[in-house]
Amino acid sequence: MDKHYLKDARSVIEAAGKLNERFAGKTILLTGAAGFLGTQFVHYFVTLNDQQVLSRPCRLVAMDNYLRGMPEWLAQLKSRDYLDVLTTDVVRCESYPHADFVIHAASVASPIYYRQYPIETMDANVWGLRRLLEHARSNPAESLLFFSTSEIYGDPDCAHIPTDENYRGYVSCTGPRACYDESKRFGETLCVAFWNVHQVPVKIVRPFNNYGPGLRITDRRVLPDFFRDVLNHRDVVLLSDGRATRTFCYASDAIEGYLRVMLSTEDGEAFNIGTETPEVSMLDLARKVIHVCGREVKVVHQVSDDQQYLTDNPQRRCPNIAKARQRLGYQPKVSLEEGLLRTRDYYLDHWREVEHFADRK
Repeated sequence: MDKHYLKDARSVIEAAGKLNERFAGKTILLTGAAGFLGTQFVHYFVTLNDQQVLSRPCRLVAMDNYLRGMPEWLAQLKSRDYLDVLTTDVVRCESYPHADFVIHAASVASPIYYRQYPIETMDANVWGLRRLLEHARSNPAESLLFFSTSEIYGDPDCAHIPTDENYRGYVSCTGPRACYDESKRFGETLCVAFWNVHQVPVKIVRPFNNYGPGLRITDRRVLPDFFRDVLNHRDVVLLSDGRATRTFCYASDAIEGYLRVMLSTEDGEAFNIGTETPEVSMLDLARKVIHVCGREVKVVHQVSDDQQYLTDNPQRRCPNIAKARQRLGYQPKVSLEEGLLRTRDYYLDHWREVEHFADRK
């Protein structure tokens, strides 16, 4: 097993403590297994079994359409008898295996890609979710976890930063990002309706800028782009003025939060999962990546050829996580500096991928 994934999985197991045992002898259905968050979940459940953390091993059903091919790390793990790998599109799947826990993480999450595939993005967030909810209704599960997004808040004004779960959002329903934002919002509505009408025990999480090992260098989100440039001794290109701000939540902290939500009794509820500090500008983030990589490069500003590149791009994104902290005992631990170092080390150990895509924009 990749040492970076193993280290993070062990951190999640340690942080979850007694909650881990809830998975003993249970079956977990995970959609989007080959994605960034799916990667983290797979390694968490594999590590639970490999290191005999549980009184009885759990079974993991890892589902994805694997359009980009099966990841090398998954091909290496799939021989384990407690891991079932299904090549299935969640939107077109006619039947699902029974599962005690369902995690719906199948989605297109990178703005560059969901703008290229808007209908596929909406299908996964709505029809894929609807099928899973119907399945959980007729085949009762202990919990179904739906991955929404912090993007449902749109571009909040300063009075709603940090943003709590009660903020209703300032979102365009027809803009270039609407396929993602609005389908996630409707997905949340579906979840709450299935809880209220059919008592399907669904929970909703709203991730705030997760990152870490497993985030593809080709993902086209900000941190992979920065690392790709810097590690290839190339000036970091900002296609904005660099003043927009975000907070970033490291993978192991995020997965712990998602597990705490899924294993809670907070049915029909939504939770922000992320970190409240530091809220860093994109210009300062680029400088931090340059610093942790130790490269002599600069930050340069350019204008994107895509006229809609910055349309509806939020100026600030920072969560209020008081609800998760108070109800679930959630508290992120990994600092931004430590998380960037771990991410740097992962990319350096997977240099073939970084170097291969050095010149791709």
